[in-house]
Amino acid sequence: MVIGMCRSFRDRALDRCYHCFPCLSDPARRSSLVLKVTLVMLHLVYVGILFLFDSDLIDKTKKEPWYTALYLLLFFATLVQYFITSGSSPGYVLDAMRAVNETNVICKKSSMAKTASSKNGSLPVEGCQSGRNFQGTDSTSWTKLVMDMYPPGTSIRSCICPYCNVEQPPRAKHCYDCDKCVLHFDHHCVWLGTCIGQGNHCKFWWYICEESALCLWTGILYITYLRANISRAWWNDAIAILLLIPLSIFIVFLLLLLFFHSYLILTNQTTYELVRRRRIPYLRGIPERVYPFSKGVCHNLYDFCCGGSNIYSLEPLPSAQELEEKSRPYTCLDVLTCRCC
Repeated sequence: MVIGMCRSFRDRALDRCYHCFPCLSDPARRSSLVLKVTLVMLHLVYVGILFLFDSDLIDKTKKEPWYTALYLLLFFATLVQYFITSGSSPGYVLDAMRAVNETNVICKKSSMAKTASSKNGSLPVEGCQSGRNFQGTDSTSWTKLVMDMYPPGTSIRSCICPYCNVEQPPRAKHCYDCDKCVLHFDHHCVWLGTCIGQGNHCKFWWYICEESALCLWTGILYITYLRANISRAWWNDAIAILLLIPLSIFIVFLLLLLFFHSYLILTNQTTYELVRRRRIPYLRGIPERVYPFSKGVCHNLYDFCCGGSNIYSLEPLPSAQELEEKSRPYTCLDVLTCRCC
């Protein structure tokens, strides 16, 4: 009976908690919230213990406040970038389809108004400008738009997602964690609780760059503290060493992740395309040393850094002639003419 009363009390408490905080009723959102809280607590623990134990750092802060100010600025900037990235949209196919359909409706209304005004002898209305974001999709349906990006003769059934029941453009993939199709799908990040795709890949790169710099700086401060205080209170040193060991592992992992995604950016690839290349139909017959979507290092960097104004920009598959050009080996003349750029 006591057990039953405890369970009833627990259920009522959970119901009240879910009523006050509806986001906790969803298991996926609840686990994502727990991960976010855990990550923030880890940051606070590492920085808090550092300032609690290291008296030399406190003295240095009094003499050179700019040093600690820069470190704390990087600390807060990393946490802000984390929440910005986790709350950003990766660019869902359904949202892109709605945007294209809304653009088509606006263009049709604009063309009708233009026809009516020309009949009345008034000044013509300018054409629809918002459709330029979709590379020639002023008045094209989503299905035709997607099929035009594939080689002629491609079956429409092979492009339809069986879960979302929507036509997938090239480089899109259905994420089973988010239960949505993502444009330029890279991977689903558990720590961020969201997919990494066309809309937030740049934000994700900046986050891991800032996180790597913060972890490196924190590791240097811990090593400096241990070298200066190794003969003092042993339990302080033990705690610092226990924290430094997992921090070193995180640093190695973050640096490898940063270099890996930098390579993907320079070659205009995604993690999914690199890992599952032989299983993706439109990449299966392309040699591994050929990057079919690469436009050169400089163009890839520009599109990645400055092309985020429109997260629904779609990219067609390269033609056979373009693939042949990209598979051609580099010569000294190509290097001098900056073919790789």
